[in-house]
Amino acid sequence: MLLGNILFMSVRSPVLQVSTNVLHGKERVAKQLILAVDEKKKSITYKMLEGDLMELYKSFIVGIHVDTNGEDNLVTWTIDYEKLNEGIPAPTTLMDFFVSLTKDIETHHLQ
Repeated sequence: MLLGNILFMSVRSPVLQVSTNVLHGKERVAKQLILAVDEKKKSITYKMLEGDLMELYKSFIVGIHVDTNGEDNLVTWTIDYEKLNEGIPAPTTLMDFFVSLTKDIETHHLQ
């Protein structure tokens, strides 16, 4: 699926997802374990198992939660990570990716 300038492709099983996305011209790959899906709370939690992120971080867990108020939706992304060493930067550029992805999904749904 192409959302804005992001190519997002996934192959899914009940608990495992492999994603490839292109951001800023570089292909990124991630193999994630789906830890929790709560449809009532509109949340999902992934644990990264393999891929580019795991070259920098010992552990990396991403959470997505949507709060709905009437027609308004607020998306909250959380990252729980442990760096391999102190020289590794915080994953702030990944948060920029999440914001961009959320905006592209919103644009897609409004069309």
